[in-house]
Amino acid sequence: MAIRKIAQIGHPVLRQRAREVSPDELASPAIQQLIDDVIETMHDADGAGLAAIQVYEPVRICAIEVRNNPRYPYKPPIPLTILVNPVLTPVGDEQFDNYEGCLSVPNLRGMVKRHVHVHVKAFDRHGAPIDEVVHGLKAGTFQHEVDHLDGKIFVDRVTDPSTFATWTEFERHHKPAFVEQVTKLVTRVGS
Repeated sequence: MAIRKIAQIGHPVLRQRAREVSPDELASPAIQQLIDDVIETMHDADGAGLAAIQVYEPVRICAIEVRNNPRYPYKPPIPLTILVNPVLTPVGDEQFDNYEGCLSVPNLRGMVKRHVHVHVKAFDRHGAPIDEVVHGLKAGTFQHEVDHLDGKIFVDRVTDPSTFATWTEFERHHKPAFVEQVTKLVTRVGS
């Protein structure tokens, strides 16, 4: 395993659509190594998720995990999940305001509307199908990572630029109200 460099906003790789991975390619040592590297890089950077495209590999693979994350102490745990060729479909119209940050956009957060319930179809790292509905902050995290696979960054989805804040100013001025809001959401819909 290796910790890889994370592409930063402005690099063209972040704006392309990642290509799908075939079953044979998924089983290859190179792709399995890439998955291990994405996981290790995500852990090293204290991310809640990381897409392969963020480490300069434009394939439709992302890793998601939340466990005692110092960047997101209010997020409920999400077990390590690898999504290969994910397709997300909103379930219903309900949305929530999610203050997001990104490892590819250092020291910036902004408010993004995300669907509360999302149907996920994908494969895991071994090619087994994933078919489930995720809710709340977990759904928001999945949407954020899959956006990367389509060449989108959270800043593209911020509709009110006045919500942009550095991490320090978010902590000082916005975190308490946001945590109160998402705690109610988690209590109501789960993760």
